[in-house]
Amino acid sequence: SKSDNPMRELQVGKLVLNISVGESGDPLTKAAKVLEQLSGQEPVLSKARLTIRQFGVRRNEKIACHVTVRGEKAKELLQRGLRVKEFELKKENFSATGNFGFGIDEHIDLGIKYDPSTGIYGMDFYVVMERPGFRVARRRRANSRIGTSHRITPQETMEWFKKTYTGFLV
Repeated sequence: SKSDNPMRELQVGKLVLNISVGESGDPLTKAAKVLEQLSGQEPVLSKARLTIRQFGVRRNEKIACHVTVRGEKAKELLQRGLRVKEFELKKENFSATGNFGFGIDEHIDLGIKYDPSTGIYGMDFYVVMERPGFRVARRRRANSRIGTSHRITPQETMEWFKKTYTGFLV
């Protein structure tokens, strides 16, 4: 049947951690340090797309940092993030393409020791799901689309989430 096909198994493609600070300078550097501690990778800084006077943000000013984690590391960080959420996600957290994301308010909940000089940062977790065979869409040569039957639906991801993490949907 469809369910025993090893190519249909869902897996975590990547996990993106994002801290939107909303200003450049020292706070952003500290946020980047937090992400580096978590992932062991150097975070990328993101720039503002537009100037927004009310927020005091200028276009092209660096206002956020994010880091993309894959493989075992991604699973481990996702586990820690979900533990903060007590393995409860809302139905709205799942996108039409079968990916999901959630946010946490304090990074120290992830088991990092609180350091007064750094402060506290909240962050977004975004998880991109994939199946074996998704490479056909990304490779350089003979690249093609992923067939409709092989795409991931939000329902499938929710089932996967319940099964893998014995999580709840609120």
